Order: sequence, then C-alpha cells, then structure tokens
Amino acid sequence: MNRKKLLLSAVICALGAAAWAPAMAQDGPFPAKPITLVIPFPPGGATDVLGRLIGKKMGDLLGQSVVIDNRAGAGTTIGASAVAKAAPDGYTLLMSSGTTFTVNPAVRPKLPYDPVKSFEPIGIAGRTSLILLANKDVPAADVKQFVALVKAAPDKYSYGSFGAGTTSQFAGEMFFHAAALKIQHVPYKGSAPAMTDLMGGQIPFTVDTVSAALPQLKDGKIKAIAVTAGKRSALLPKVPTLAESGYPGLEMDTWLAMVAPRGLPPAVKSRLELTLAQVVSDPDTRDKMIAVGFEPAYASSKAVAELIDKELPLMRAIAQRASITAD
Repeated sequence: MNRKKLLLSAVICALGAAAWAPAMAQDGPFPAKPITLVIPFPPGGATDVLGRLIGKKMGDLLGQSVVIDNRAGAGTTIGASAVAKAAPDGYTLLMSSGTTFTVNPAVRPKLPYDPVKSFEPIGIAGRTSLILLANKDVPAADVKQFVALVKAAPDKYSYGSFGAGTTSQFAGEMFFHAAALKIQHVPYKGSAPAMTDLMGGQIPFTVDTVSAALPQLKDGKIKAIAVTAGKRSALLPKVPTLAESGYPGLEMDTWLAMVAPRGLPPAVKSRLELTLAQVVSDPDTRDKMIAVGFEPAYASSKAVAELIDKELPLMRAIAQRASITAD
C-alpha cells in the first residue's frame, strides 16, 4: 500500500510539473466557468455516486463547481454521444465504465461515437471486480464444486446478469467457455432485480459487481464463488480469483474512466489529469470510494488508452463466440 501511495505521489508531481503553466482555454485561464460531468447512468447507482463524489472534490480543487448531468439510456450511448459531440474545451466531461469504450463496440454495430477517436482520456478513478455469486442453498462453495455441479446436469442451471450485452454477461461467458460449461443466460434490467431473484432462489447463480454484491455477502444472503479480476478484491480478500481457481489468464473487471471530447488543449488536459490524480489520492475521498464498493485506482490517460486497446479485441471475440448482442 505504501508503494502505491509513493507511486501515486510521484505521478501527481509529474503531472503537476506538466501543468505548471496556467491552462489556457480560448477565453482565458481554465477553468473560468462551471464544468459539466455527464454520467450515462441513472441517479443513485454506483457510477452516479462515485461520479458525484469525484466531481465535488474536483470542483473544490479547480475552484469551479462541477455539475452532474445524468444522461442514461441505450447502454450509455446517449450520454457518451452527447459528450463526443461537445466542444473540446474541458467544460464537458464523461465519467463512464468500460461498457462505453469496449463492450458497446462489441455488441452494437452502429454507435454514434467512436470509442477511441471520439474521446480524450483523462484517467481512471476506480475499479471494482466482477464476481460469480450463488444462492446460499446451492451446493457449491468454490469454482471446482461449481464446475462439477453444472457439468453433472447440462442445461439444468442458469445464471443471471444485469443486462444483455453487459460486462456481467461478458465475464460469465468468458469463464463458462474456458470451463466448457453449458449454462443458460438470464438477462435482467439491472443488478437489483437479478440480486432479488438470486436471494429468492429463482436463479441459482449471477455475475455482478463486487460493489453491488457486498451488502448481501456481508449479511450472508448469498455466496461468493470467485472474482473475475486478475487479483483478489481488497473488499473481499478471502474470495479467490478464477486464475487461482484453475483458470489462469482469465480476468475481467469494471473500471470507471473520465474522458473529454477529442481535441482537448494539452494544457487543459494536463490540468484535469492532475486534478483527478489528486482527487483519488485524497484519503477522505478514498475512504468514501471504498464505502460504495470501489477500489481507488488512479491510472493515467495513457493507461486508459492502452486498456481500451487491450480490451476491445477481447470483448469482440467473446461477443462473437457467445453470440452476445445488446438486445
């Protein structure tokens, strides 16, 4: 943890040096007016909560208010499209998950934006792992037992996701293909109804985010089988990864990135990137992020671009293999 803090401090210092000169927009020093942060999800969800938290702290550091604009719908494409078409001056930003940048391109043939060319990455703020969950009465407590149970009764079992063409379905299909399992997908309209049916026994398994599952896991209402990220979640340190459970190389999580319209002035980009890094390094902000189920995990604009380049072909391959669509 100390190494991470030292590394983040070094990043902030480097970004601060790059942004030392005043960031100049066309009409003067940046920012000279309030900034709009578009959240392509409804109010009240984890992304909205995190976006508001980060926006408030960024506003404090920048000396201008950050106004949240919830533009939900069409798998984040409505909000993302609005930002892609906005002026590239730093006053319109987007906070969204990998759904916008790597999942939508794999399941939606015609997007109103380009996941790479339309946006200028600012940085990643946080990440949360996806997790394979089970009803508490299902006779499987780990990956080995889960695989044996499903293989023993082909076509009997199903799993729920928080929507067709979402990261939860992608994570599930990635694992089930690797394990040679045949299991029916049941898409829900959001995490909450899927979680309700999992607890009620209407479905035996789901794939969801750690942030969504944490309260029910703490209350013992459901069971954790494995997380899909490359390392264990700090929020659930006793739950193994798929890689640890016999499936090396399998990893997928949910990350939240901040981007701007492509063409952002370099000085403005540096100022925003520095500010985001400072927000994620703030102890109070980090505690609040963890409280809503996200692990603070700042990564630079370059890291965002590299992550999108890495995940795009992976998501497209999974979608093609499993015939995943957005409908």
